[in-house]
Amino acid sequence: MLLSELLTPERVRVPLRGASKEALLEELVGVLRESGAVDDADAVLGAVRKREQVLSTGVGSGVGIPHGKTESVPALAMAAGVTGGPVEFESLDGQPVRLLFLLVGPESAAGDHVKALSRISRLARRDDFRERLMAAATPDEFMALLAEAEAA
Repeated sequence: MLLSELLTPERVRVPLRGASKEALLEELVGVLRESGAVDDADAVLGAVRKREQVLSTGVGSGVGIPHGKTESVPALAMAAGVTGGPVEFESLDGQPVRLLFLLVGPESAAGDHVKALSRISRLARRDDFRERLMAAATPDEFMALLAEAEAA
């Protein structure tokens, strides 16, 4: 499974407008709702918030990977974005985030969910790739960088 198959330009927001962790979560869930990937945005946001209560999904190096599982989503769905500036996210390394990937899916897609999280983490650990994504000026540029990284 490729991330570039889960993500589409309409599910990428550059820049994200949220200035707080909560605002960013709401905005990314809204992106999924607007794209038609989710119907029940409240249930999706609830699942993501519930996961955040366990441990912050701010994984470090300016990256956040909020995620959750809910039966209100028919299939795995992803949204992503780059903030206009650093946003406090209670990250594991104490640093603010700039790059976010939101992943949601039903319990029945747990295997693919874990694979996608792993793939995001692996790509986001690469300094050059992460910095290029953070510098993306448009959703199309973001998608092109993602596809290029996955093809390498």
